[in-house]
Amino acid sequence: MNVRRVGSLVTELGECPVWDRRLGRLLLEDIEGRAIHRVDIDTGGVETRDLPGRPGSFVLTADPDRLVVAMEHELVELRWSTGAVTALCDVETPDPEVRLNDGRCDPSGRYWVGSMDLPPEAGRHRGRLHRITVTDGHVEIHEQRDGVGVANATAFSPDGTVMYWADTPTSTVWSYDVDPETGDRSNERVFLDFTDLPGLPDGAGVDADGCLWVACVTGSAVLRATPDGSVDRIIDVPVLLPTMPAFVGPELDRLVVTSISTERADADPAFPDGCLLELDVDAVGLHEPIFPG
Repeated sequence: MNVRRVGSLVTELGECPVWDRRLGRLLLEDIEGRAIHRVDIDTGGVETRDLPGRPGSFVLTADPDRLVVAMEHELVELRWSTGAVTALCDVETPDPEVRLNDGRCDPSGRYWVGSMDLPPEAGRHRGRLHRITVTDGHVEIHEQRDGVGVANATAFSPDGTVMYWADTPTSTVWSYDVDPETGDRSNERVFLDFTDLPGLPDGAGVDADGCLWVACVTGSAVLRATPDGSVDRIIDVPVLLPTMPAFVGPELDRLVVTSISTERADADPAFPDGCLLELDVDAVGLHEPIFPG
């Protein structure tokens, strides 16, 4: 397996890699660094916009200059050209021990975002999962689930009829049937049990064949599962804490993986924890949907 490092960027807690085909750039966040980066994947060049809080995830909008970011307990707008951050709406009640985390739009443009306990090892499971819709400028937030430890692995099948989602401390990825018209989900079932897999499930994405790619945090690996839940690839990576894979490039045929920094003495200096990796995997991804809000 050919593994390369993309540029020299090192994040404290890298997450949410998103390819914007309109700009030909990769966007990703540094949660603890309180920033969003825009990366030229060929040159490694980076532009950065700082945030006043920790971003858990973000989504593209119809305006390439505008991102909607799930930051701490609320949605905010980031204007890239000016760096201006504007509050939009609360998703949860402010709580220093809970923050928004992983999220993604489904193919119909609904933003699904979950939250997590801080610190996650406290095991309080006070996070939630939300579905956010915008109709004629009106925002509706529908709570889908409570009792969440760390919401992760939000992803959708190419046709939007299947949703994947994980609560990382449970070592489980679930799948659901989704009504594309209403966004209602049903028929929860275990899709992946990580008991005998490396690490724990973190961020995820789906390729054009409907296979789910999952970062195995603490497991130094990325895996692929076919739509029937069979794991057909486990790829070792040279970082301890990979966090999320994403397909990038004009043809969406390049897989990048974000990661978390550590201070371990045995890290490979060519691939420091927290760097951005690129893997050759012979697969093609899907474009991220646009959030209409």
